[in-house]
Amino acid sequence: MVKRRRSRHSRRRAGAVAVAAFAAAFLWIGVPHALARVPFFRVRQIDLVGVKYLAPDALIAALRLPAGASVFGDAHILADRVKGVNGVADASVVRRFPGTLEVLVSEVEPAAYVPAAHGGSLVAVDGAGRQLPFDPERTGLDLPVVATADSGVISVLALVQAVDPALFRRITGARRSRRGDVLLELDTLRALVGQDLAATGRPYQELDARFAGQVVVRRRTPRAKGGA
Repeated sequence: MVKRRRSRHSRRRAGAVAVAAFAAAFLWIGVPHALARVPFFRVRQIDLVGVKYLAPDALIAALRLPAGASVFGDAHILADRVKGVNGVADASVVRRFPGTLEVLVSEVEPAAYVPAAHGGSLVAVDGAGRQLPFDPERTGLDLPVVATADSGVISVLALVQAVDPALFRRITGARRSRRGDVLLELDTLRALVGQDLAATGRPYQELDARFAGQVVVRRRTPRAKGGA
């Protein structure tokens, strides 16, 4: 009799666990599916985080959200769509209730400018020489210029960028010598201006030497003092 009671008790406990698991699964799957039809949870805003070089409109278009899309849509699918955009290294999508999607983007780091395939303007490339859809005029990117899309030269620039960012900012160009070495061209004018500003105690945010014969100094914006 004792064994039978224990067996019945075990079956009852197993049944209760199964019912609880079914209820949890229903809540996990069924409730979001039901709430997705509620107008209160329609996507009304998209926040892009971490975007410096890519065009925001291109990233929003990559989400391919239908009219009346809900924040309960599959965030993994949306993130994969953004990851497919050239220039995106990684991405994730977070729901912010009731109607906001936050898209966190990690962009591919540009390493150099090379001439466009059909001549004319310069295009940004990554450390492997792959073209990136970064608009130099809109982003204000200050990168070394390489005469040809030489992956060996560009990879050296990417290495310097990773291990010594201060030195990388001084490089204006790079080329391969006749012996096969990579020669880096340094901007001595920008270095001299930076030294002078530091010596006279004048803070600055950025030195831009993309313009021949001159260095543009972008001052730091003073922080507003908080009220009492």
